Formats: sequence, C-alpha cells, structure tokens
Amino acid sequence: MLTKSFEKAFDDEDWLFEIKWDGYRAVADLRHTNPLFYSRNGISFLSKFEKVTKDFSHQKHKMVLDGEIVAYDAHGKPNFQLLQQIGDHPDMALTYQVFDLLWLNGHSTEKLPLVQRKELLKEALTETDIIKYCDHIPEKGIAFFNQMNTMKLEGMIAKKADSLYIENQRSSDWLKIKFTNTDEAIICGLTEPRGSRESFGALILGKYTDGRLTYCGHTGTGFNNESLKQLYDRLQKMVIKTSPFETVPTTNMPVTWTKPELVCEIKYSEITKDGMYRHPVFLAIREDKEPEEIQLNPKNEKSKEMKAKAPLKKSANPEKEKEITLDKHQVHLTNQDKIYFPKDGITKGDVIEYYQSVASYILPFLKNRPLSLNRFPGGIEEQGFYQKDAGDNMPDWIKTTKVYSESNDKYIDYVYCNDKATLAYLNNLGCIDLNPWNSSLPDLEHPDYLVLDLDPSKKNTFDDVVETALQVNEVLNSVKVKGYCKTSGSTGIHIYIPMGGKYDFDQVKDFAHILMKQVNEKLPKLTTLERSLQKRDDKKIYMDYLQNRIGQTLASVYSVRPKEGAAVSMPLEWNEVKPGLKPTDFTIYNALERIKGKGDLFKPVLGKGIDMMKVLELLQNGE
Repeated sequence: MLTKSFEKAFDDEDWLFEIKWDGYRAVADLRHTNPLFYSRNGISFLSKFEKVTKDFSHQKHKMVLDGEIVAYDAHGKPNFQLLQQIGDHPDMALTYQVFDLLWLNGHSTEKLPLVQRKELLKEALTETDIIKYCDHIPEKGIAFFNQMNTMKLEGMIAKKADSLYIENQRSSDWLKIKFTNTDEAIICGLTEPRGSRESFGALILGKYTDGRLTYCGHTGTGFNNESLKQLYDRLQKMVIKTSPFETVPTTNMPVTWTKPELVCEIKYSEITKDGMYRHPVFLAIREDKEPEEIQLNPKNEKSKEMKAKAPLKKSANPEKEKEITLDKHQVHLTNQDKIYFPKDGITKGDVIEYYQSVASYILPFLKNRPLSLNRFPGGIEEQGFYQKDAGDNMPDWIKTTKVYSESNDKYIDYVYCNDKATLAYLNNLGCIDLNPWNSSLPDLEHPDYLVLDLDPSKKNTFDDVVETALQVNEVLNSVKVKGYCKTSGSTGIHIYIPMGGKYDFDQVKDFAHILMKQVNEKLPKLTTLERSLQKRDDKKIYMDYLQNRIGQTLASVYSVRPKEGAAVSMPLEWNEVKPGLKPTDFTIYNALERIKGKGDLFKPVLGKGIDMMKVLELLQNGE
C-alpha cells in the first residue's frame, strides 16, 4: 500500500501517526521454511540485508510483514545514503521497522482495519535488536509532527485508523507529511561536464504525465567524485540514441540520452508553475521505485478513476481506434474491428472486452509471472509467433523483469501483467491467449504449483482425456492430495497441484514424474510418458510432466485460446469431468456467466502448498 503526499500535519481522532523512516520499504514473507524478503518492485533483500534476515528465525508465527529497513549514522539518525553503502559497511547499525501485518497463520489480514492489524502485529512479532515493532500515536498529529522536526527526522506518516490494506494503491487513507521538499524523478540523460569536472555535468530529470515522459529539470549538485563516476558507469549501459521525451528539452550542454529506467531522489526549494524543480540536489538512487510510479499529479484524478472502472462497451459500430484510461494509464487501442476469429466473427475489440470483463479473476494468476507472448496480430488463421523479450517499443509503464537465459546466453526482458491496462495493451498486440510461468517474482526458482498436462494425439477422443484425468484424480485422492482441473481450451486437460513455492523446479518435476508413472501403470494402453513424437505411440495421451521446468508456460486459466470457437480454459469441479464433456463447452460468450455462478474454482491453486514429503511417504507405503 502506498502513500500520498500531504501538505501539513493535523489532529484527528480517526487517524494514527507513525515516524516516516528514511529507508527501503520491504516485505518479509515468513510463511514457509525459507523466508522471502524483498522490495516493493520485487528485488530480493535476502543476501543484501543478511543482518535482518538472520533474525527471522526468532519469529514464532507464519506471517507476511510490511516495514522499512533503516540504517543509522553515528548520531543515531536514519540515513538513506548509508543504506546504499551496506556492501562496504557490513557492521552498519540497521533495523527493520515493522508497521503492518498482511497475513497471519493461514489467514489474510488485509481486510481488517489498520488498528486491529497493528494489535495482532504487536502480539505476534518477536522483537529483536534488529526487528522492531513500529509504534504509533493516535489523534495528536500536530504535536507528533513537531517532535519529529525537533529530532530532525524526515517527517511522519498519517494513517486512517480503520483503513484496509490495498496492495499497490496510492490511497488517501495513508499520507506522508515531510519537513523538506524531496521527490523522486526518472533519470533520462546526462550532460557533458564543464571545466575540470569528470564523468558528467548534470542529470536530466523526467516524470510521467498521462503516459508521456515530461521534462522537469536537471541537477548537477549532490555528488562527489566517487558517486559521479559510479553513476556515470551505470548510465553508460543504458545509453540510447534518441531522446525519450516527445518534446526534447533545451540544455546548455550536449546530452547523452539514457533509457528512462533509473529513479533518483532529489531535494528542491519549490516547483514552478510549469512543473520545473528549483534548486534540485541529488540525494540517492531509489532501487526500490519503478519509473512508471513517478508521475506528475494527474488532473481530474477522480474522473479518470471512474473511467478506469467503466467496462469496455460493445458497440454496433466499434471504433477502429480509441484511447482508454485504465489504472491511470492511457492505452491506445488500434484496429478494434479487425476480425480475429473469422468463422465466429469475433473481433480484436471483442477479445479485449472479454479480458476486461474477467480481469479480476485472471489477474491473480498472471500477477508477477513472466509471460511468453503468443501473438496473432493477423487473427487465428494467420501465422502467429511467440515473443519473450519485451523489446524497446513497449510503453514505459509496462512492467518487465530481466531473466538470464542459458540457452540464449543473454538476459531476456519478460513482460508481466499485474493490471487491466497491461492486459488491454497485450490483447491489442494480438495476444489472444496468455501464457504465464509457474513461478512468480520475487522468487522465480520455486514454482507456486505443479502442472500435469494431458496432451492427446489426433487419434484420441476427448473422452479418452477425461478417463485419464479421472485416473490422475484417483491417484491424487489415494495420497490425500487435492488436484484442480481445467480444460486447456484446446484438446487437453490441465491438472494443477498447489506447491506454495516450497520446492524448486527439479523437485516438483521429479514429483510430477512419479505421479504420472502411477497413472501410466494403471492406463498403459491409453497413456505414455514418451516425449519424442517419433517414438511415441500415436494412439496415446502424452502425460507431460516436463511442463514443470523453469521458463515453461501453459495457457492461463480463463484465457481465450486462438482456435475456432474461441474456447476458454475453464476450471472444472471434479463431478463435471465425465464422458460427454467438451473443451468447446466454455467460450468467450458464456465464460463470465459461469465464473460468476461458480466463483473462482482455481483460487486454492495459489494457496498453501502440499507437503510433498508426506505424499511421497504415502506413495511408497501404497506400493
């Protein structure tokens, strides 16, 4: 949950007030044996702040905590610049100030009022020399703010006492009130140095306004020779040939433009009417901030939010092109009347409208997962292609993550889809189906679920697939495992088992192999584990357990498939898996009605994982 800036302190009995720490916001996920500790944008802090993570072993409860990592200078004052030098000063005084609780012993607490969450947190948290409960004072904001000023701290946070925790939302329920004018800006270029100065003269700064990058000033102060050189070396790897601004700013010295990917914090005296910083001074790089967050306060914010919530309306004469506002981003939609499914008369606009209508159901299964983009810009009868690397043409607000590919010996910049705006943008590119990884950021090494993909040959009927799926379910029931089944939307069936991110890909793949061997022994004439098409019997269903490897993808639940009929990959109750079931029973036309009627049958797939060791014991004893 994010804060909004507010001008002055106030008293209010419905609010509580906390110190504004000058540090890194960090989430600690202590639900599993191996803790996760990461920044707001998914960067792991486990090794960087080992001093904090060592103390997680003292915690007695399974929790998800929200707080701030704070470094202290020799005078005991929080110092953000020191925090960035942790590698050079491993003995630095650090604390993890925990101010919120998002999950406790099997239950989300996000829907509880803040005061209740903090009461639970105070009781559940074991304080150590490093992990601290961040207390608050109720009602008396003005006196508290003056005290913070006396102590020369950065400011205070005001929070509505009954506020719920809403992830990734900048809400008026949480306000930051600071003594000095500080802000974040995106580094968009650097000017040549003058005189004896080395590396660069000034940083060119920008912010987003309605999805477009806007120049907001430049800063050449706040550096020493070492920080100048370090930042210069880093920016050299981000150089681009042309300005990232639509309107190129005028500068006194020649500029080298850079990709607008790095966020810095500055202090300034004021902001002029045209949005320029006066006397900006560089403070630090903000690794924990994403560039698309850095926006000039948009006008008419309320009307924009209302627009964002309005569904895409179907029109008898759909517009060929239109701009829509979703999640405060402008999304340019093109060729809305282009036919994607010729025999069904379904257009690109229809596909976008379907995904927006099911967004609240599909987005949890896409969130923070790298995507393989399966694109059909000419519709399903034209040649499609897979795209993994985001490339340079995506809007700056589309979230991506770099993952090293051994086979290509390079980093691939994968897109991930966390909001309606990205969903609409990807559909507009021709992504008819969406194919996420089995694992999610920040921990891509440990899948959240296991997938069993039942892939029939051309000579199998769908009833054969149903028979195989029922046999898989029998094997799972025999070892007390609940599997969750969905149509692939094409010819097969997918069965998912929640793993809760507790095991690595090799462990999950080997476990899937053991399960499939059990099924194969019971249905030897109908199923095969032979991957090679040449060696495989063409009358058998291939039970693909190798989908459980890092980087493998399958069509997401609720995804439309690029096949005639526009079938949707739909979760099933096991009593629906019976002869006569057809993958084409669920289409773009009836999917939403079914999902609303049944609810999200796939929700447990993202929940607590099974105890694989217990299951393996049961399998062994069963033999």
